[in-house]
Amino acid sequence: MGKASKVLGMAVLLLSGCAINRDIMFKTPRDHVFDTVSDTLDREFKIQPDDVLSFRMYANDGFKMVDMVNEEQMRTSTTTNRIIFNYLVYPDGHAKLPVIGDVQVAGLTIRECEMLLEERYATYYQKPFVLLTVSNRRVIVFPGGGGDAKVISLENNNTSLLEVLARAGGIAKRGDARRVKLFRREGNTRKVMQFDLSDISNLKYADLVMQADDVVYVQPNPELARGILQEITPLITLLSSVVLVWGIVRTFQ
Repeated sequence: MGKASKVLGMAVLLLSGCAINRDIMFKTPRDHVFDTVSDTLDREFKIQPDDVLSFRMYANDGFKMVDMVNEEQMRTSTTTNRIIFNYLVYPDGHAKLPVIGDVQVAGLTIRECEMLLEERYATYYQKPFVLLTVSNRRVIVFPGGGGDAKVISLENNNTSLLEVLARAGGIAKRGDARRVKLFRREGNTRKVMQFDLSDISNLKYADLVMQADDVVYVQPNPELARGILQEITPLITLLSSVVLVWGIVRTFQ
């Protein structure tokens, strides 16, 4: 009984100091209460602070482009030689635009913002027509491999949760489709939601539109057997070497 206790104690000590499954992030207790998703899911991307707006405007419903050259906010595309005007959305949600100045744009969809700007510029231009895109949108996806992650650019306005998972290579073999977490910034906090994408009844969550700065985390399944084997292999090798050396020493005695 005493030897068994010693062996058990050594095993506990060994496993307590090892790195088995330490690549699993954002663990939550079993009784954790996740934030709920509204029944009316967002179907459109919304502008947020720190977004960069690429802005073009035409007069007479698109007949003529309005010239608004600002050297500090202008960049030239190396592939098309087009001049594109970039404007930052500040932390308080406003953007400083030519002629009309500060405009509150955070929380608006792309089309809502275009309509607002057309209304504001109508004071100065005949039938303005505005085209607006957000150039720096991205989400971070952990597909469930443990330590792997990918930064996915949101090239389309209404990129879905399922699409960013697909662009990250799909859920990894080790990933648990029952525990797909979404971390979404709202103000100074992040909401934490969890979806069970293994159930076809939850397909509606796969259509959730991604917002800039979202983090998608597929929780990996624990790999106890492989982890323990990786941890004890060096010890087994060391013990084997000791036994071998001891055997050689005994031979020459």
